[in-house]
This record gives sequence, structure tokens and C-alpha cells, in this order.
Amino acid sequence: MRVSRRSLVALGLALALLTGACGGGSGGSSAADASPASASARAAAAEKQLAKNTLVPLEGAPPTPELPVTVDSSDGRQVTVEDASRILPLNGGVAEIVFTLGLGDRVVGRDITATFAEAKKLPQVTKAHDVSAESVLSLRPTVVLADTDTGPAEAIDQIRDAGVPVVVLDPATKLADVTTRTTRVAEALGVPEAGKALNKRMSDELAAARAAVPKGSKPKVAFLYMRGSAAVYLIGGKGSGADSLIEAAGAVDAGKGAGLDKPFTPITSEALVRARPDVILMMTKGLESVGGVDGLVKIPGIAETPAGMDRRVVDMEDGVLLGYGPRTPLVIDILVDRIHQR
Repeated sequence: MRVSRRSLVALGLALALLTGACGGGSGGSSAADASPASASARAAAAEKQLAKNTLVPLEGAPPTPELPVTVDSSDGRQVTVEDASRILPLNGGVAEIVFTLGLGDRVVGRDITATFAEAKKLPQVTKAHDVSAESVLSLRPTVVLADTDTGPAEAIDQIRDAGVPVVVLDPATKLADVTTRTTRVAEALGVPEAGKALNKRMSDELAAARAAVPKGSKPKVAFLYMRGSAAVYLIGGKGSGADSLIEAAGAVDAGKGAGLDKPFTPITSEALVRARPDVILMMTKGLESVGGVDGLVKIPGIAETPAGMDRRVVDMEDGVLLGYGPRTPLVIDILVDRIHQR
């Protein structure tokens, strides 16, 4: 169920918030600027920004990389980066960081998960989620940014054997990983001060979003991962990635609260009864794959939950919800507003 837009007053406030809540250099809104009454305006501003599918880079001139640098790679290696003139991120969230740092004009290709507007015209170097070493090397990158999930391993080895520095990062699965990953990307590209500025901006935005959580509101939210065409029906638990977002938005992860200690567990009526979510959170394509809210409530056990009975379903675009990048504060703004509505 999509939450309708608020009043024209809220939308007017949203426009005013766009430069404060979503933009800026090391600034952005501070926690002191937020209040529970501003949650709808912040959410409307965030929705407007996400609908544009564009990024908001740091203010000012793009940073100039100071190289060479030697950094630790998550595959146990130390990697020396001498040239950041042709950057190739093999992860959508990492690409968002590179562009937001102001280095987008140096990016020469993209992973399939880099779906934001600035990256769309770049050549894609992955098929499904597998990296093509030949496609990567044809773009003559001077540095490649990957993560431990990037593969196949043979392709990464082939890129490295060709003399291209490959910096491997840990996957981002919780809110705290956003700043860690930003710091590591900025250091690898020789722009550590820009990384600090971006982390400061995101920290301010997150604080403002969280300050808008209504006092005393603590709904239980279940994250459901579904792909109806493949008969995949899972409920998130500890480590799903969504649990950190749900908690940051002032709610309780229903799966985690029900004792689900794995990231994902097949949905059963019994598991849903234990979880008793007040709100269901899903990716947009996942919700569409089961026929929207009407189809969702027909899945055994869903209709018997408080969320199912009230049809309280929140969905967000797949590439943004768990992207854990510079747009994550916008996700929290929207969740704070939607999951606390009654």
C-alpha cells in the first residue's frame, strides 16, 4: 500500500528541505533542525530526490587525488594505487560513493547494480552479477573497486594479473558500514578529506532523520524478501541488512525479535505468527512479483498478522533500500515517516 502524499504545506516544506536535508557539502540538516512534526516533510523531500534517481555530490570543486597510496584490501592484500584517472567500481553502492565524492567524471564503467542516472550511459561490465574480465580490461581502468561478493574469483584474478590494482571491500550490511566503506573508498582514491566531509554530511542527515521518530512509537516491522515467479518467500532476521535500517528508523525488526538468528528464513505461518509485524517492509519488485498488496495478503499467514489485517505495507526501490550508500539517509527519512503512521 503506497502512502499518499501529505498536504500542500508539507510538500512546500519538502522543497525547502531538498537542499538542506539531501544536499550540501559537509553540512546538511542537523538533529536540532528536526522534530516529529517534520517527518512527513522530510519523507516527501526524500521521495522527490529518489524519484529523480540522481546523486547529490559534495559541494565545491571535485577533489584532486593525492597519490600514490597503499591501502589494505579485504582479500588480505595490500594494494598500491598510483592513478585514479580511470576508476571502475564493481558494485552499485561503491559507485554511488565515488560519484558523490565528486569523482564521477573519472568512472569508466559500471556494474549492473549501478542504476542511478549518472551511471546509465557507462558501459556495463557484468552479466547478471558475474564480472567479465575482458569487458573490464577493455576499458583500461587504472583502479578497480570490488567487494568480497564480487566474482567469479577467476575474473578478479585475471584483472589483477593484468597489472590493474584491485581494492576489495567488505560488503555493507548494516548502517555503520556506510561510513566505514566511504572512508575506505576515499582513502583508496587519494581523497581522504572528501571522505570525511561525506561522512559528516551523512551523519548529520541520519541524526536529523532519527530525531523525527515520534516519541513512544515502536512498531514491529518484518522485512520480507519475495520473488513470486521463483517461489522465493523469505522473512528477514538478524543480519538481513534490513534489520539495521528498521532499528535506525526507531522500530523493532520483527523477525529478529521473534528469534530468527539467520539473515533469511523461509516464511511459514508459524514464523509470521511469532513475528506479529505491525508493518511489512519489502522491495518494490518483490511486492510486484506477488501481485501487489492484494496478492501479498493471500500468502498463508500474512493476512493473520496485524500488518496484513491493516494492509500496512511499505515498499522501496530495490537498488536503494539495501544500497547502504550516500542515499541511505533518504531511506531512513522515508521509513521514519511510513512505518510510524497509524
